[in-house]
Amino acid sequence: MNDNLYTNVMARFNMRYASRVVESLAEWNPEAYESLVRRLKLEQAEIDGWTEAANSMFLPFDEELGIHPQDDTFLEREVWDFANTPPENYPLLLHYHPLVIYRFQVLKQADVVLAMFLRSDQFTLEQKRRNFDYYDPITTGDSSLSACVQAVAAAQIGYDDIAVDYFRQALFVDLANTHGNTADGVHIASAGGVWGTVVFGFAGLYDSGISLRFSPRLPKEWVGMSFRIQRHGARMRVDLDADGCTVFVLSGNGVPIETANGVVRVETGENMRVQRVELP
Repeated sequence: MNDNLYTNVMARFNMRYASRVVESLAEWNPEAYESLVRRLKLEQAEIDGWTEAANSMFLPFDEELGIHPQDDTFLEREVWDFANTPPENYPLLLHYHPLVIYRFQVLKQADVVLAMFLRSDQFTLEQKRRNFDYYDPITTGDSSLSACVQAVAAAQIGYDDIAVDYFRQALFVDLANTHGNTADGVHIASAGGVWGTVVFGFAGLYDSGISLRFSPRLPKEWVGMSFRIQRHGARMRVDLDADGCTVFVLSGNGVPIETANGVVRVETGENMRVQRVELP
């Protein structure tokens, strides 16, 4: 397969980020920049090449369906026959050869949905919803890494009930041994994904690399919750409630937070209130 969407989205981000880091060093720390250029024999033409390659990166998109195909041939395959697959034949990889599975539209984890979660600024709300609606029914969740990603994505697009359901699935991977293999070790990445659902899903945290943005949407059946994070030496506590969230900067550097009126820097000892975001 070629032009895998997740691979291309992340490769584009990495090249743009690398270029931005080098440019920032040149502006803010010339000594570190000169050291980097000297050690890597880095030339401006190479840096420009990263940006050019990123801007030229192809992201597959199907105009008729309004979705991003997982790769260049994904939509040419038949959808897996879920109706005639008995429950005891899951996970599929334990009962069917990979060369059989890969001939069909079926996923053990949501790769396109993960790309939307990690680089949410690259997709419109409509694209996110169409992609989620297409890929969710053909995702088996055989991977413990899937439910948490689907939970975050569902929360970000306003599918509140689905988000809570997937959150609970991720939460009980080890607590209830739902995959039947916790005896072999705790699913650490899934546990991190549970935390990620709270932070990136329900609190709606997004880090642009320049500032933070919060789009809080606490599940309606929850009273509230709190979590702590660190960014660039700043320690913060975020309290969520039904009406939004309050961000407290406890120590360290000031934190730039994006608002409807621009970016506001919240200093140590200060806090900012962010209202609940209601999606159309």
